[in-house]
Amino acid sequence: MKRIYIVLASVVITLSACNKDLSSLNDNIKSPGEGLVPASSLFTDGLKNLVDNITTCNVNSNIFRLLSQYWTETTYTDESNYDLATRNISDNWWRNQYRFVLVNLEEAKKYIPAQVTDADVKKNQLAILDIVEVYTFSTLITTYGNVPYSKALDINNLFPAYDDAKTIHADLLKRLDADIANLNTSAAGFGSTADILLGDNIAGWKFFANGLKLRLGILVADSDPATAKAAIESAATAVLASNADNVVFKYLATTPNNNPVWGDQPNSKRADFIATNTFTDLLTSLNDPRLPFFFDTATTAGLGYQGGEVGAGGSYAKNAHPASATVYAVDAPSTLLSYSETEFILAEAAERGYNVGGTAESHYNNAVTASILEWGGTAADAAKYLTDPNVAYASASGDYKQKIGTQKWIALYNRGFDAWVENRRLDQPALPTPVGALFEYPVRYAYPVTEQNLNAPNWKTAGAAIGGDKVTTKLFWDKF
Repeated sequence: MKRIYIVLASVVITLSACNKDLSSLNDNIKSPGEGLVPASSLFTDGLKNLVDNITTCNVNSNIFRLLSQYWTETTYTDESNYDLATRNISDNWWRNQYRFVLVNLEEAKKYIPAQVTDADVKKNQLAILDIVEVYTFSTLITTYGNVPYSKALDINNLFPAYDDAKTIHADLLKRLDADIANLNTSAAGFGSTADILLGDNIAGWKFFANGLKLRLGILVADSDPATAKAAIESAATAVLASNADNVVFKYLATTPNNNPVWGDQPNSKRADFIATNTFTDLLTSLNDPRLPFFFDTATTAGLGYQGGEVGAGGSYAKNAHPASATVYAVDAPSTLLSYSETEFILAEAAERGYNVGGTAESHYNNAVTASILEWGGTAADAAKYLTDPNVAYASASGDYKQKIGTQKWIALYNRGFDAWVENRRLDQPALPTPVGALFEYPVRYAYPVTEQNLNAPNWKTAGAAIGGDKVTTKLFWDKF
């Protein structure tokens, strides 16, 4: 009996001790605690997610190489035929940008004041974070139009209203001006380890910010010429000056930091994508020196750089496909902003009468040359190419939008999202209707189904404000 009493007494004592404070059971002992996560880690993660989103060719989110008609699909042709609804494409693109990029960046902003003591380093870090946020929001307004912005990242507001896209655009330009002013090239940023894009090159971040300002300026050249002119003229003297300044993310030859295109396709033993005849026929007709860097020839002997008809399906073996040494390389770099793109913008700005120095022809020639060199061609290749009457600025067919738009489309190969924006803005080159197209050319993504279900009142208001939540609804900057 004594033993029984002793055991029961022990149980009573133990239970009494436990009953004193059960609230500690709710503590997450593995959590580092608010503010203890390094802001630099959040920055790195957000930046990596952003680049992966822009780079991947996963048809569940990024189908822009297909919309831009560089590639078409071999078997399942839904996306090539503008089916954006069968998969959760819009939901995934939206979620990836908000949840995996913007949330990380915004959280990092909160932690920096307590974690960084040097005032100049602190300003640099906050400016760099903001530049990446501006880039991300710019992809959202050029994809959807009106989106949650001013209240988007408030964790206590589960149903944010949508801001007017034109108003967001104006604010993004103001933010870039502030970021450029705050960047101090004499101080550090996040350090070369955390800054996996520019290696803590603060001058490079200034180039990037001015390049984004140039891009946001030309976006509204048809809808708001005064804003476009002011933005471009103020940035024109401080933008990328050569390919050495290109903003390029350098993937590694080891997983998980490999280029996601390699992971999506060759590493998965897939053969989903082939070149379109829309693209290869043009490149072949111009004897474009970039063609062998863009594509490998068809596996079937004698078919060369034959491309498939958009939306019709086709044989991987009988058509050219993305080049294994460049596009499909495990460590293929991803370009976010290039000197070539900058020069095309300046060429267009010169045609529009903006004060950017040089002539439209000189900037155009610089742009074409830079693209050829970027892809592995030579200066001699570029010089020869520019003598072709169908390429030379003075003799190429069409107005300046057609000349610049066609060559810019070629130069933006493998940057599907940027090409999609430019094709909608310039309407050049004219792209054929796919064989089984479900719609006219998609000029936006429809809002995610999750927004329709969970944020319905704000979704309805946003859809009505832009003229209807349809893939054919033109956005505020797309005037023609």
